Amino acid sequence: MTSRLQQFHALTKPRVIQLIVFCALIGMVLAVPGVPTVADIRLALIACVGIWLVAGAAAVFNCLVEKGIDAKMRRTAWRATAQGELSDWQTLLFAAVLCSLGSWLLYRWVNPLTMWLTFATFVGYAVVYTVILKPLTPQNIVIGGASGAMPPVLGWAAMTGDVGPEALILFLIIFLWTPPHFWALALYRVEDYRKSGLPMLPVTHGNEFTRLQVFLYTLVLFAACLMPFAYGMSSWLYLAAAIVLSAGFCAYGFRLWRDYSDALARKTFRFSLIHLSVLFAALLVDHYLF
Repeated sequence: MTSRLQQFHALTKPRVIQLIVFCALIGMVLAVPGVPTVADIRLALIACVGIWLVAGAAAVFNCLVEKGIDAKMRRTAWRATAQGELSDWQTLLFAAVLCSLGSWLLYRWVNPLTMWLTFATFVGYAVVYTVILKPLTPQNIVIGGASGAMPPVLGWAAMTGDVGPEALILFLIIFLWTPPHFWALALYRVEDYRKSGLPMLPVTHGNEFTRLQVFLYTLVLFAACLMPFAYGMSSWLYLAAAIVLSAGFCAYGFRLWRDYSDALARKTFRFSLIHLSVLFAALLVDHYLF
């Protein structure tokens, strides 16, 4: 039987949080020229913990608000909130503790700007996206994607105390990556979303229209992924990785548009995760080798 601690941990959506912290770490690394000092490493570690805590709080709050929807969907029905194994007060208190502790760490040991930006991201995801946008419009993923694109900005702010154009370029990449990533998932989970009552794009506009949107977004994303090189943030190593990965994502998007299958939608979704992870890893390697 799943322990109470495991139930609470699962509500933080660990895999999603790992990607968030990884993207924030990339922002931190790119903000520091050359090899980081011991002080830089210490600051980055504290910032990662703070961002992890607040992001986890947002995920927990999301599970609380959507417990009724989660109970109707096969991929989320197992959550303790959806099954009624955790009360609303237990879940809300857990989210509040995580958010408060994370915010305190960021304010006290990093800087106020990072704390306020991270808290604004919490509000953007947990309230604006989850409570307002998600049940209201099929463009929920597009608009709400702004919150998911914030981690590199938070990382940059943690190390520099401000937000530079480089951080905004990283924000743009994740912002444009989010719709094709989630719509690929929604395509093969469309019946779940239909049962839940959420106005996801495949439900409101159909399979074919969504597939076209996925493909078009991969094309725009391709251009955005070239910006770090064009701006001088990276060298040819990153450019080569960006071209290969983005061309691969576009190829998946085109195939999905022209010859749909649930299996291909799953592969597209999985590749999108590889695309973002390896793209940012290439930025990291490029930063230290060139």
